[in-house]
Amino acid sequence: MTYLAQVDLPFDAAAKLDLRDAYDWHQAIWKAFPGRDGQKRDFLTRLDQRREGFRLLMVSQIEPLRPPWCPEDNWKAKPIPESYFTRSRYRFQLCANPTKKVGKAMPDGSLTKNGRRVPLARREEVVDWIKRKGGQGGFVVDEVTLRTFPRGREYFQKRDRNGKAVTGLHSAVELEGVLSVTDPARFYETFKRGIGSAKAFGFGLLVIVPIEV
Repeated sequence: MTYLAQVDLPFDAAAKLDLRDAYDWHQAIWKAFPGRDGQKRDFLTRLDQRREGFRLLMVSQIEPLRPPWCPEDNWKAKPIPESYFTRSRYRFQLCANPTKKVGKAMPDGSLTKNGRRVPLARREEVVDWIKRKGGQGGFVVDEVTLRTFPRGREYFQKRDRNGKAVTGLHSAVELEGVLSVTDPARFYETFKRGIGSAKAFGFGLLVIVPIEV
């Protein structure tokens, strides 16, 4: 079973809870899945700033519980029926952190196999990236409807293994348009698994709305 949870939180309430950046939200969200310290994360999130405050979406394979910091009136959770994933076309929205590996040059002019990851800057690169992800994930994107625009750089602070504060950075890109499902089973797995990197920090959740034919 797959579950969808939604939290709507006014800006002042988030400020009182010290929810300032992606890492703060990352830690707060874990409280919806108590008793799982040390376990692998198996849920996806998306956080948007709206006129009235923050909207948080969570997709998980186990039922989330309302975390103590979230008022009861601000929490909604329900299972997603399997029939929701049987349609052939969907409108989609995706906040992603598309990257590519850049190898480090060696003295002999060759490149290392395991290079550092850098964000994709050009639209053409982002389009190619989502097309590859679709080919791997059981869907194809309609390029005529596809819109991409940067959400900007998102900084966050966290503690390293030695307890030292370090600053991290993600480059967020918003994609939206229409997709067609080519392999329903793989598409469902893609929805559950998410797309791209930095999923622990609010990237990769595929928001889909069926298109009635």
